[in-house]
Order: sequence, then C-alpha cells, then structure tokens
Amino acid sequence: PSPSVSLIGVLRAMSSVLCTLRAIFFSCLAARSQGCLRNPQGSCVLPHDIGDDTPLLQVRRTTLSGAKVDEAGPSWGCGLVGSLPNINADGTASAETQRLIDGIKSSSSFNKATYWNWNLAPQEDGGVPEYLTEDFIFMPEIWGVGPVVEHGTDGLRDAGKANFQDMMGGTSPATMATILLGMNEPDIYGSCLGNMFGSCNAPCDAEAMWNNDCPMGWMEGHAPAEANSRGQCDCVTHSSPTGCGFWGVEGCAVAQPLPGLWDETPEAEQCVDSVMSQWKQTAAVAYQKGYKYLSTPMVAVNVSYARNFIERACGCDASGNCACTDASCGCPVYVVFHFYGNDCQPKKHGNYKTFEGRLHEVAEIMEAYPFVQGAIVNEVGMLNCPAGAICIPNSGDYPADKQPDHGCPSTKELPNGLATFIEEVLDIAMSVKTKDGRYVLKGFSWFNENEAGGTYNLKLQNADGTLNELGKAYIAACTKWAGGTQPPQPPQPSKHQSSLTWLGVCLALVVVVAIAVLLHRSPQFRQIWARGQGQRQQQAELSAPVNAGS
Repeated sequence: PSPSVSLIGVLRAMSSVLCTLRAIFFSCLAARSQGCLRNPQGSCVLPHDIGDDTPLLQVRRTTLSGAKVDEAGPSWGCGLVGSLPNINADGTASAETQRLIDGIKSSSSFNKATYWNWNLAPQEDGGVPEYLTEDFIFMPEIWGVGPVVEHGTDGLRDAGKANFQDMMGGTSPATMATILLGMNEPDIYGSCLGNMFGSCNAPCDAEAMWNNDCPMGWMEGHAPAEANSRGQCDCVTHSSPTGCGFWGVEGCAVAQPLPGLWDETPEAEQCVDSVMSQWKQTAAVAYQKGYKYLSTPMVAVNVSYARNFIERACGCDASGNCACTDASCGCPVYVVFHFYGNDCQPKKHGNYKTFEGRLHEVAEIMEAYPFVQGAIVNEVGMLNCPAGAICIPNSGDYPADKQPDHGCPSTKELPNGLATFIEEVLDIAMSVKTKDGRYVLKGFSWFNENEAGGTYNLKLQNADGTLNELGKAYIAACTKWAGGTQPPQPPQPSKHQSSLTWLGVCLALVVVVAIAVLLHRSPQFRQIWARGQGQRQQQAELSAPVNAGS
C-alpha cells in the first residue's frame, strides 16, 4: 500500500482505540450511577459484592454508597417537647396556640410542627394531657435500650398514619412520623429528676439497700435533698432519671454501662453486643410498621457516641464501607443531640461555640457517610446553673428563683432574655453546611417546660395562653429558617468516583502518548513524515511569487 494509505490506516486505528477507551470509561460511570461498577471483564459488580481484592481498575472504593436525590430524607423543621395549653381532646386549639403552631410549621418539609415526649404516643404528663392538632407530626422515641414493645397500648404505632391511638384512651388527629428516635442520653449518667437533681446520679446498689442508705427522690412537692455519699438514691418509686445512662443494662457487667459503651474493653464489647441485639429487634419491628428512618441515640453532649453507634449499627468497616444504610438493618440516618446554654450567659460559658462544634461534628459524619441526612436537635433550652449538662439548680449568677418570671433577665449578652438566645442558636444552626453544600440542621425542638430538669422557665406562652416574647421569637426564627432552607441536596461525587474520573483521563493520556512514541520510532512513519515534509516544501516553492529581478 501507498504511504498515504498506511498513514490513514494508522490514524483510524488510533481513533478506534481512543473511542473504545472512551466507551469503556463512560460505561463505568453510567454503571456506577445505576448502583454497580464494571470490572475489567465487563461484568457489573454490585456494591455489596466488591471486596478489597476486587480488581476494579485497581482502585479501592472509599464508601459503599451515598444518598441519591430521591433518597434524601425530609427536613423535619421546628417543633416542641413539653405540653401545649388550650388544645382540646378533639384537636381544636385556641387562637394563640394555633398562632404558635402556624408560625413554626412552615419550616418543615411536611408543613407540620413536630412534637415528641420521650415515649411512643401522646400521654398525660403530671396530670396534663398532651393533646395535639392535625398540624402536628408526632415523633416516637424508645427511651431505653429496648427492644420496643410491638403491640398494645404501650406498643409502637404504625408509621405515617393520622388519627392513631394515644396513651390516654383516645385518638390523636396528629400524624405519626416515619422516623423512630433512639434512646435518651445514654452518653452521660444523668441525674434523678426532682428534689435530688444534680445530687443523685446513680441508683442504689445492694450495699446501700442493706445499710438502709437509699434516700428517696421525689419528682414534685418536696424540698431539695441530697443523695447518699456515693451519689445514689431511689429514683424509681416517686421519680425518674434524665436519661437511660443512669441505669444498668441486661447482659452488661458494669452497673452503669452505657456512658462507657465505646471504651473498647472486653466488658464494653460484651455490652455493645447486647445493646445492638436489642436495637436490631427494635429496628425490625419499626421497619415492619412502616418506619423509613431511624435516629441515633439522642446524646446529651457526645456526638462521637452517635458516630460510633452508626458505624456499629450499619456495619461500617475501617475504610468507611457500610453493609447497610437504611432502616431495614437498623442503620440510623439522622444524628440527634441535645443542647442547653448555662446561667443565661451562653457566651461567657462558651455555649454557642460548643453548639456550633457539635453541628460541625455531624457535618463530618455526613461527609464520611453520605447516607446520613443531618442533625435533629430536639432539646434546646437554658439550664439554671453555671456549667455542664447536670448541675445544681439556682447555683449561678442568675438563679431562676430570683427572677420575676423564673426566666433569663435582659443582659448585655441577652438583650431580650431567652428570646435573644433562641434567635442566635437557630442562626448558628442554619449556617452550618457540609463541604459539599448540604445543610446540617434537619430538626429543632424547643424545650417548652417550666423549670423541669434544672432549666429556667422556658414556656413559649404566658399563664393565660397568650404568646410571650420567647414564643414570638421562636416563630420569627422558624419562619426565617423556612425562608432560608434549601431542598435536600445530594452528596457530591465521592472520592471513589473522583478517582475513576482522574484515572480515565490519565489512561487516555498514557495511550495517546504511547501510540505517538511508537509511531515516532517506526521507520515507515518517519519515511511518511519525510515525504510529507518534502511535498509541503515543493508546494511552498511553486506557490511562492516570482522575483522581479530574476
């Protein structure tokens, strides 16, 4: 064949090779987006079939899977914990209470306010019924380790249904949420509520019982009292503790094992197995009843506790690969934590920085595990003491019992008292995003109680039912959140996808350079190149203008 025909053939071969490489590369990307990856033999490999030794263009994956756009969970918006006044058994509310509900519900993807109460359905709390309207989503919670009760009055209700049975013998017009919240504050020992709050942080052991050294804790109606010398009291008969970290757990050797659940000791590991076994039973019941989402334990202070729970419940390995990422296996996709300021001085005590830090910790979890949807901060308020999650009430600079309404006074830090606090907290929460642009905050509940659990008076309404300044500020902050909330965004391409992209580019460049080098070394190609150069030189000489002097 002629040199020109050979050159055309070579160029066509180069084009064919490049097109083939391009097709393989984009086939891999397309397969990845459909939930599988192509191995070098062209077969589709599903994520759960990929092991560390799977030859996949010699690149190890860093995450199993991420949430797709249609899998993004909802933003639950603003809500409440604590009874609301002036709602009737039939679900009708007074004008002022309805004004509060309407003011906060717009922050939710469902256009409904959320409500929860440390239990599986609305109940009576201190003789006050927890009636709700149809504008509420009730978020059930399993307070302790479990497993959850499946049937009956004390059992888990079906998810997503309105007009469910409450715990007062009636029917609630609210809608049962599609999320089940995890156990309450297992990361701290907590304290016995009532007259021994801050003093009693453990149940009486056998020694205390034998020596008749187990003082009685009372929820209401008794003067402040002290626990025994080891911080123990009877917190069962007439009171209860702040969280499940106070109690022992069946199958665990330590008296109060939950705060040290992730200590990596043989005793802790045995306890982890027991806790996870009961959680898996709870998850199975919840999934069967239609729950789409599960949350982590609701931690008081330690977000890393929630991360450890996710990694164990979802079967995540050291490389970030998780065996399952949804409710079917008990995998939580929302991180829940609580937050309180101290002594009406959130700046002095570093409370705002602590809050922002916890949100950033959740962001890091979302980045490491893209199936995690965000944070639900479902206890927010102000503690009537200077430091810590558990402390002695009325021991700070602004004791509640010295304030006219038992709330925070107007100060330089809080010009409008607690109204300033709630505005600043929500402003911080709304500002935190992951590196790939996803908002972290997905739920927020104000602790609508009066001096319960060592707090100030945090009620959003006055005694006559009218909205107070705090209630108006909560409406304004939730409305602001509703106006600034973006729809859930999918995670950006993972490190694995980015690695594939760069690998494809590099392979293409290597092939092009290799072909160019081979052609340059080929005698036939050099001959073709020399003839081409000679032909171009002849054409240039023939087309040049004739010199007038020749």
